[in-house]
Amino acid sequence: MSEHNLPTIQIIDAPKYVGQTVKIGVWLRQKRGSGKLAFLQLRDGTAFFQGVVAKADVAPEVFEKAKELKQEASLYVTGEIRQDDRSSFGYEMAVQDIELIGDSHDYPITPKEHGTDFLFDERHLYLRHVKPFATLKIRNTLIAATYEFFNQEGFIKLDAPLLTGSAPEGTTELFETDYFGQPAYLSQTGQLYAEAGAMAFSKVFTFGPAFRAEKSKTRRHLTEFWMIEPEMAFYDQERSLALQERYVAYLIEKVLERNDQELDLLKRDKDLLRSYTQLPYPRLSYDDAVKLLQDNGFDVDWGIDFGSPEETFLANYFSKPVFIVNFPKAIKPFYMKRHPKRPDLVVSADLLAPEGYGEIIGGSERDTDYDYLKAELEKEGQSLEEYGWYLDLRKYGSVPHAGFGLGLERMVTFVTGEEHIREAAFFPRMTHRLKP
Repeated sequence: MSEHNLPTIQIIDAPKYVGQTVKIGVWLRQKRGSGKLAFLQLRDGTAFFQGVVAKADVAPEVFEKAKELKQEASLYVTGEIRQDDRSSFGYEMAVQDIELIGDSHDYPITPKEHGTDFLFDERHLYLRHVKPFATLKIRNTLIAATYEFFNQEGFIKLDAPLLTGSAPEGTTELFETDYFGQPAYLSQTGQLYAEAGAMAFSKVFTFGPAFRAEKSKTRRHLTEFWMIEPEMAFYDQERSLALQERYVAYLIEKVLERNDQELDLLKRDKDLLRSYTQLPYPRLSYDDAVKLLQDNGFDVDWGIDFGSPEETFLANYFSKPVFIVNFPKAIKPFYMKRHPKRPDLVVSADLLAPEGYGEIIGGSERDTDYDYLKAELEKEGQSLEEYGWYLDLRKYGSVPHAGFGLGLERMVTFVTGEEHIREAAFFPRMTHRLKP
């Protein structure tokens, strides 16, 4: 077969071409060798594998070219695919020819250890490396699986505006911009708009960026992140919680099904992940959570919002995701439904992930009382003119409804086992980072 007739494939397809000669466009990650063999560590955006150049089997200029290749040079390699049980990928190429496409000189991210700040200053290049590659491939699976799940459940995708004139979460920590002479804000959430959508389509979900200007520097916070926010008409708390746990289990199942190689690259415990798909998840009231914490040496008072140590303990106590339900009204947003028997509580739930990943979902039933919500907005000093459309939803055929929000990047860190949320975004935005 002439070179022009060779199949051009991607590395991920190598198992289908064992024993065949193929051509692949790749980048050189690293190389090593002896006088007789050159081992090329190659990637093409789908997977990583090795190309072996044997001096005895190729033209002298091919072997010389292999020895001169620089890190991250791009090239076409031609050769035979063969099984390689020693590698995690399981296959390699016996390289017969090399065609240099784009040379590379003084690539800054060398095989030595680099500091985190350096790697994120070079994020545009660091994306090429194993850890971000695997993490962000899993992110992509979570995105695809989200659309699949909600389509199967009969939801409609609603695109909420990113520019708003109000603060749905009741905070002043907003990114403000000028909107043709009047103040506007980058959206913190699409929830209120999703509530309007649920009154029209019964079940909707938003999926888009959200912005929070809190100057938090924890490993769980970004200033720009992506949120999935479903809203369901005629749903109560229990029905919503059942949907939430099905959704989380579905996401984990799809990663286990589609990202076996990436989980191996990250050394993620797949059996542990699989245990998180076992439903139902435990439900623990806020009252009982406080008592459990106090009984285990935590200095917490009723009424606080749990921090990272408390969330970590509670989820690890159950060794799986756990719902904490019915939080104090004072620490939750105005729109949450008041508990029918406890006016100091709201019908809400946070889903806490184990292994220290904390809250990945926050949700609640929504209050449907027009006068109550109007009074709450006035109490918070919010503009009734800005929220008039939202209050209208309680005037014209209001129904019980519930919703929740899942932070995509938090879910990515949980599933991948990454320690810091910055790893879960392509180009993370934090209080100290606005580039690249």
